[in-house]
Amino acid sequence: MQDLAPRSRTASTQVVLLGTGTPGPDPERSGPATAIIANGTAYLVDFGPGVVRRAAAAFQKGITAFGARVSGLRTVFLTHLHADHTAGYPDLILTTWIMGRKWPLEVYGPKGIKAMTRHVLQAWEVDISNRLHGMEKGTRSGHRVNAHEITPGQIYTDENIRVTAFHVNHGEMNDAFGFRFETADRTIVISGDTAPTPTLIENCNDCDVLIHEAYSQSTYRKVSRRWQAYRRNYHTSSKELADLANRVKPGLLVVYHRGNPGGGTAVANPEDVLLEEIRDQYKGKVLSGHDLDVL
Repeated sequence: MQDLAPRSRTASTQVVLLGTGTPGPDPERSGPATAIIANGTAYLVDFGPGVVRRAAAAFQKGITAFGARVSGLRTVFLTHLHADHTAGYPDLILTTWIMGRKWPLEVYGPKGIKAMTRHVLQAWEVDISNRLHGMEKGTRSGHRVNAHEITPGQIYTDENIRVTAFHVNHGEMNDAFGFRFETADRTIVISGDTAPTPTLIENCNDCDVLIHEAYSQSTYRKVSRRWQAYRRNYHTSSKELADLANRVKPGLLVVYHRGNPGGGTAVANPEDVLLEEIRDQYKGKVLSGHDLDVL
């Protein structure tokens, strides 16, 4: 197993919440996207709508790993193929290239990511051809993507980070993953979209940060039986998340992707209610994540 690079006393791994939203078009929350910054290198998880703009905003806040022209993104991990986690893919591929990325993206995701990548590049072939052969003379390698279809286990390692993928339970979405990131000074687990599953318990032990989706139990009672069943099969309730946290005891629990499927705009899903439900049963440190939070 490759050793991770030692750190200086002042360096520390950072977690940047680029997008904490859901399929609902909330202007305050971009689609799901999280970055792990280790030894000055950014590793991206998911690419929901708005991901590149949020990376640019994070750079303006002092997160230099993204690069002044957001061309510092190189290694990417995808939890699953739902649109709210992938709709920023063309932007991630093309804008970072247009802004100066000279190397292919390395993308690790579930079965289907190769086909998605191929179709995105095909859909924008006129743009790509013009930028390659027109006056811009774009870098030929910069628009390319090496897509890797993953299975559970260690899927990536370099001198900064070690990444383990594990299956999660997201209804009929058979290929859905969570990730465990280990650096020299922190272990971070990202659930992806999931109902409770034993693999999370196995991979969350001794983690410093657990970033997990959740929905409010109070709103669950306000939606139809159909959507209640959907929630149970696809997502995690506040009570279930509190039970998980009590078992694995993360250093910090971060709630993101605050789901409200079936509620529409008529059923509010306030984060203070969700946090109160979790804190009723879990006494550890917990917060609700917002776009551009740095942990």
